[in-house]
Amino acid sequence: MSPVRFNPLSRCLLSLTALSSALLASPATQAAGCAELLGVQVPEQAIGLPSRGALVLSATPMAAGGRAPQTFGAYCDLAIEIRPVDPVAPAIRMRLVLPERWNRKAMMYGGGGYNGSVPDVAGNLPAGPLDRPTPLGRGYAVFASDSGHVADPLSPGAFAWNGEALANYAHDALKKTRDAALHLIELRYGSRPERSYFAGGSTGGREALAVVQQWPKDFNGAIALYPAYNALALNLQFGRITRALAAPGAFPSLEQRAALFEAALQACDGLDGIRDRVISHQVSCNARFDPASATLDGQPLRCPGGTDSSPRCLTDAQIQALRVFNTPIRFDFPLASGETHYPGFNAWGSDLGRPGEGLQLLVNRLGLNTLQPSYPMPVHGTGFVDGAPYHAGFWDEWVRHFVTRNPTFDSLGFDPQAPGPWLPRISELSLRQDVNQTDLTEFAEHGGKLLIAHGTADQLVSSRASAEYYERIQRDMGPGKTRHFLRYYEIPGYGHAASTVFNASWDSLSTLEDWVERGRAPRKQIVVDSVGVPGRTRPLCEYPGWPKYRGKGNVNTASSFVCVRSRQRDR
Repeated sequence: MSPVRFNPLSRCLLSLTALSSALLASPATQAAGCAELLGVQVPEQAIGLPSRGALVLSATPMAAGGRAPQTFGAYCDLAIEIRPVDPVAPAIRMRLVLPERWNRKAMMYGGGGYNGSVPDVAGNLPAGPLDRPTPLGRGYAVFASDSGHVADPLSPGAFAWNGEALANYAHDALKKTRDAALHLIELRYGSRPERSYFAGGSTGGREALAVVQQWPKDFNGAIALYPAYNALALNLQFGRITRALAAPGAFPSLEQRAALFEAALQACDGLDGIRDRVISHQVSCNARFDPASATLDGQPLRCPGGTDSSPRCLTDAQIQALRVFNTPIRFDFPLASGETHYPGFNAWGSDLGRPGEGLQLLVNRLGLNTLQPSYPMPVHGTGFVDGAPYHAGFWDEWVRHFVTRNPTFDSLGFDPQAPGPWLPRISELSLRQDVNQTDLTEFAEHGGKLLIAHGTADQLVSSRASAEYYERIQRDMGPGKTRHFLRYYEIPGYGHAASTVFNASWDSLSTLEDWVERGRAPRKQIVVDSVGVPGRTRPLCEYPGWPKYRGKGNVNTASSFVCVRSRQRDR
């Protein structure tokens, strides 16, 4: 069959269906213009998991733009729908941006939370650099999806009632989205990408690990920021913490959480050799700090008698709840995923919420927010003001829609350490939600490289969990083989996706490109603060290292610090 020539006459004569067939007939030899992709169908056989194919709903030429240094050239913006097998399941909505000046590479973004919306594929990586173009600006074809459902703002977990939607959220949508995107990239440019990368944070970090584990040859490299890889185990920890905070008198106010944060700084800030309002030696702080005996400006942090509440002290009930946050949950029952526990959080030094405006409102929302957990669970109001802790809402949605499938079930009455008749369902869900394989040999032997990073002040996904996963890989694959393809970094002061203490900015993509494409392993990585002290830098230390002040030099410059290794680790 002769290749189709896309001249003006053929555009007039070919029907939309015929044009789609022509495009599919010779993708390797014929590149299509942006407008010619409108209405194109991706056949079922091009997608590696069951679907009814995909359809390009819109194809919009976009002009160059942005603001230096994050500028981008002209590109084609595609909106695509991947059709489900189950006729009542929602479609997967995805977006693909195709730059006019393509660098012959592809980037897939992960989502966040319960997903339900398409990430900004023209935007930056999680904790990405502010002094470099975004992947689109670098010439990448970039794509992402909503994971197979549109989020209901009042009940974001309700999609889980549908089996196909749940499977798509767990990880199936990742494969379907990637395969549909690569098919369309080939139609647009006449060839497939020479390199493909994945980047995501939180749920997106779990998704980065999912593609590495389940489809090890689909991507050449991945960036996993604060990954919620053992999501079901994390949900059970969320339930334990939520129930503790719901106890009478156990919920600390924003002012009391600010007092706890300042007390932790006064006790632990100088452990790295300098007082810069960042706790760098977090393991040591965890070992020595006790809110019951700590002081704030020379006065006990614990309220007199443990009961007289004020904005500058914590009651015994609040201290007890915060200790739950700081300690692990252990499961006295088997999970099919093999998970046996979820570690505690770095409660002493994390920003769990403080009075403030702007970005601080987002930090508060991701911390303990403003309202005590109760039944029914309070939802947040306009913007990020008022609502239950994020993790409490997440737990509530999971119990009602993933586990019991009862929208009126009281999640506070559900004991995550004694699930009773719900254990079989929880164990079944663990196989979908816990993405915890440790033998990544196939990915490594394919030449794949993996970067994982996590802020030690993360209040929503514990950095201790990422450290455990890294240690498991080292145990099962061996330290030498692990180092050949994986690096794990911890970022002091950085919270979950955002921080007013140390808001991390790291050129992880250039680091990954150098490793994959040029064989240059990561060395002397630098992370930049964009909010706490804008422009200050710190060395990004490989775990279990942390940055220690050399004793002289500019406190805001990475060269004044050296990475040292901890003598003790959290368990």
